[in-house]
Amino acid sequence: MKKIKIVTIGGGSSYTPELIEGFIVRKDQLPIKEIWLVDIEAGKEKLEIVGNLARRMVEKAGLDWEIHLSLDRKEALKNADFVSTQFRVGLLEARIKDERIPLKHGVLGQETNGAGGIFKALRTIPVILDIVNDMKELCPNAWLVNFTNPSGIITEAVLNYGNFEKVVGLCNVPINHNFRESKLIGKSPDDLIFQYAGLNHHHWHKIYDKSGEDLTPLVMEKLAEVKESTMENIDFVPFFEEQIRDLGMLPCSYHQYYYLTDDMLQKGLAEYETHTTRAEVVKKLEAELFELYKNPNLRDKPEQLTKRGGTHYSDAACELICSIYNNKKTEMVVSTRNHGALTDLPYDCVVEVSSIITGIGPRPLTFGKFKPAMRGIVQLMKAMEEVTIEAAVTGSYAKVLQAFILNPLIPSGKIAKTILNEMLLAHKDYLPQFAKAIKEIEKKG
Repeated sequence: MKKIKIVTIGGGSSYTPELIEGFIVRKDQLPIKEIWLVDIEAGKEKLEIVGNLARRMVEKAGLDWEIHLSLDRKEALKNADFVSTQFRVGLLEARIKDERIPLKHGVLGQETNGAGGIFKALRTIPVILDIVNDMKELCPNAWLVNFTNPSGIITEAVLNYGNFEKVVGLCNVPINHNFRESKLIGKSPDDLIFQYAGLNHHHWHKIYDKSGEDLTPLVMEKLAEVKESTMENIDFVPFFEEQIRDLGMLPCSYHQYYYLTDDMLQKGLAEYETHTTRAEVVKKLEAELFELYKNPNLRDKPEQLTKRGGTHYSDAACELICSIYNNKKTEMVVSTRNHGALTDLPYDCVVEVSSIITGIGPRPLTFGKFKPAMRGIVQLMKAMEEVTIEAAVTGSYAKVLQAFILNPLIPSGKIAKTILNEMLLAHKDYLPQFAKAIKEIEKKG
């Protein structure tokens, strides 16, 4: 059996031990020869720390896998079989700006939603397209497994602007929902059938038992009794029970920002005042995690990593790789080309949908039409995603402004331009495509 090479870009991430654990669990299904962890110069220290922990984990498992650490992406990519991406352009300082700048103006700030999500995409898309160009040259037959947020937008950019078809976008949110909601009704996820449809961080789902009985209403009833969040990265605000029942589907946790905007904004503003926005909390958590990772006696993924928000990350990334490699036909929720699965969205756009994972990639399962309440917002969000991608590729100020005006979390009018201009200046080191627009803003003072 041919031994495989896996490359992780953003290998110095605090999530990497979760990934390594996932590969170790699947050691009998994946004949791994080498894992390359790649990062940039600014991440060199973290790469060394997490890389050494990865080596200790592999050694404890009694495996002969080679763990390579590199700052040279091209060296790492040569003849890779799978490439996973989990990087953050601008590091956590950029996320802090993404969250705090909108909140400063009384507008929601969040990593993958609203103005913060748009700017994360603007910084990330040029980088992912450069990675794809390297892959075309050095490992054209490799699969790209993208975990970098906003995952759906990044995946669509790779497909439609990178012209690279062997890409799958991933998120651990659906798996978290599966575990949480199964537990609520005293079942195992393996006993249930989940049907997901929508966009990354903007999907809905239904739940059935194996006889075909719709258990969604029962889960809605149980969720109405829940008083605290099970998501590490989202504050808890209960949905309106009447609204969710009318939808007939369970919302994604991130729908709180759209269905309960004012409540979430008030929480965000309180966090802004106390410097406890999620990005600022994560920065402290990461510092603590890397102190743990330094311990030469640590040879397992520490339990504290669950507080970082990466729970079940490896279940998604590693199982996807395993299913493609072995043509397992596992059912998973992924971001992939629509191909008619959701009839309310363009045929070739990227959707997040239940899919069968085969040796030639995801085969999306047909969902059909949404009810009007879901159709309206999902079409708006898809248009916003498409405009954001075009803005990132062209460096057009007008396109970013269009994305801001389309986004339901950003008030239109002068406030949109104020936030847009401030964020362009704050992130200018990572937005070379907007150099002309930034120069104009600086000139006007």
